[in-house]
Amino acid sequence: MEALAGLFVVFVVARLFGEGAERVGQPAAVGELLAGLLIGLTLALLGAFGGLAADISRVVHLDSELIQLVAEAGIFFLLLSAGIDMKPTQIAANSTTSFLVAVGGAVVPLAAGTWLAWVFLPETEMRAVQAAFVGVALAITAIPTTVRVLAEMGLLSTRLGQTMVAAAIFDDVIGLVLLAVITALIATGEVPSILEFVLMLAKAAAFFVVTGLLGAHVYPRISRRLHVLQIASAEFAILMAVALGYGVLAEVFGMHWIIGVFMAGLFFEPARVGTRPYAGMKIMTGGITAGFLGPVFFASIGLAVDLTAVVHAPMFLAALVALAIAGKLIGAGVPARLMGFTTREASAIGMGMSSRGAVELVVISIAVEHGLFAVGATDRVVAAMPSALVLMAIATTLIAPIALGVLLRPKKR
Repeated sequence: MEALAGLFVVFVVARLFGEGAERVGQPAAVGELLAGLLIGLTLALLGAFGGLAADISRVVHLDSELIQLVAEAGIFFLLLSAGIDMKPTQIAANSTTSFLVAVGGAVVPLAAGTWLAWVFLPETEMRAVQAAFVGVALAITAIPTTVRVLAEMGLLSTRLGQTMVAAAIFDDVIGLVLLAVITALIATGEVPSILEFVLMLAKAAAFFVVTGLLGAHVYPRISRRLHVLQIASAEFAILMAVALGYGVLAEVFGMHWIIGVFMAGLFFEPARVGTRPYAGMKIMTGGITAGFLGPVFFASIGLAVDLTAVVHAPMFLAALVALAIAGKLIGAGVPARLMGFTTREASAIGMGMSSRGAVELVVISIAVEHGLFAVGATDRVVAAMPSALVLMAIATTLIAPIALGVLLRPKKR
């Protein structure tokens, strides 16, 4: 009952806050994230008071597998819906620009984060690896937040939207390679060989080739057979099966499953599956995402709040958040400006790429599980590092959609 009560509270409050955010001109994701922050902090305070307040805190169980599963499903449908809203030809047309934006958006934050951590961290045998991990954490981009805001604004199918999402995909690949390097350093103390690097990149390329071929040849054949049946549930079942299969393929090829789900949606286009199935699935996946799963996902990010860094390393935390935003704004925004976007659009791309979200939380958990910050844990900055990275992820996920709303909102005449 506790897990269900927790999900009920999170969903209802997130939906209310999301609606409230939209009424004041902000993306719903902002309100949903704030809802998670408010719920988490409120129940933490209730638990500290004892008595009836503590009982309420225990009944509304937030640290449950149910909420995490629904949040994961939210990521799944966010990426699937985004893929359905876009076209492979548009992604291909903007691939060069997207790649340059992704490289700049990864390299600049990587260097800035590594430098910042090196300055603040104490001299230990793990200082270099810890600093490099912070750099990798800043290099990462979380796709779901940007996708949600662009979808709400109807900008996913524009050149700006296509570039931003494709760049985030490229950035995710770069981030996974960097994370593999850091994980190897933690485990063995050695950097992967050139051959291992080449293998990682070859597997990533092979994944896109395989999914592209399947999307081009499998979807049309399935669609022709389903068109005869005219059964919406069968169309939805096939879409889910392909999305799950692509997710598994992504994991097999060393990628994150969310990239596979996005690719499944990308090839579900009218030219391949037919206008009626496409329109029906677009409405269905969009409704599931915006109506239920999306709000729970964004609220779950806010629930992860940990204020340790605010108390023990406020200067480092402030610098970390500032560099996390500036690194993406410069690293992704400057290449976008050079490739023909206006200053306003380039700034929006940089800010959109600055969101870290749930992907960052997964990366942080990997570092904690490997004991990366156990060395030198008596130092205040080292001890507060996981908390600082979580707060950075929450702050950027909150700031990015607000900035996108301001930068991309049509000017009043």
